[in-house]
Amino acid sequence: MTTRISVTVLTLAFAVCSAAGAQADRFSFSTGSPDGKLGALSRPSGQGLETETADDFALTQATVVSGATIHGLIPTGTPVSSIARVEVEIYHIFPLDSDTARTPSVTSRVNSPSDVEIDTATRDSNNSTLSFIATQISSFAVLNTVINGINKAPNQLTHGEGPATGEQVEIDITFTPPLFLPAGHYFFRPEVQVGSGDFLFLSAPRPITSGTPFPAGTTDLQAWIRNANLNPDWSRIGTDIIGAGTFNMTFSLSGNTIPGAGKPGQANCHGQTVSAMAEEFGGIDASASTLGYSSVSALQDDGIRVFCGQ
Repeated sequence: MTTRISVTVLTLAFAVCSAAGAQADRFSFSTGSPDGKLGALSRPSGQGLETETADDFALTQATVVSGATIHGLIPTGTPVSSIARVEVEIYHIFPLDSDTARTPSVTSRVNSPSDVEIDTATRDSNNSTLSFIATQISSFAVLNTVINGINKAPNQLTHGEGPATGEQVEIDITFTPPLFLPAGHYFFRPEVQVGSGDFLFLSAPRPITSGTPFPAGTTDLQAWIRNANLNPDWSRIGTDIIGAGTFNMTFSLSGNTIPGAGKPGQANCHGQTVSAMAEEFGGIDASASTLGYSSVSALQDDGIRVFCGQ
């Protein structure tokens, strides 16, 4: 049975700690800038086979992720206004959320994304849970691509599909509502629909050089890809498909950490998380506003309740 905390209770809890006026702990993560080595297709269904490219990130404590930025390649001469849809999914790491009794169609699932996404962490511009602004950066070239050559074992090794040149775009994403995630290791998967042509998610250096180092004891995993024919399995872009090297993808995340938040699934999660937010932000209205929720009710329903129910 899910416990629902009323707005009145939330207000009282935040009022108790409002005098603290604690400054929010900002969260940011970045893999750095594109390195020109790879463009990997990331495309929703409807324009061909759905194809997903995912790379990992780690959280050391409960975090509200309010935004993201991705870099990709679209065909030369294609205006950024042709970007019609962006969807983001978050995955746990295999074997969570996965059927381990099934024989995989790939060489390995170790350190891959799970079979299925975290349902409560999906955001899509088509249903207004995500908004985005796309900006053209410059002409850009990559040494190799992975677009169609995504095959089941033993035919996974294609060495990629060769170089490509196009327009580099930066897409700034706002999650509405934000993603409220427990500490853990996750995969980030964006898909972008372009009116004419494909969106190739651009690689970044691995190991990370100019971005954010992974927390001590957490390994920066390589990027994985799958299309509808390979689903629910994933292939390692570097190790399995290209056969040399490994890749990160170019993305960043931003938001706020919630030190002292409750543990999802425990009876006191709601109360402990409310108290942690009260201490962190010093008021209920300030908490909702700072974290990116549209109202106190949205913070309660789309934030705390979803977080504690995971």
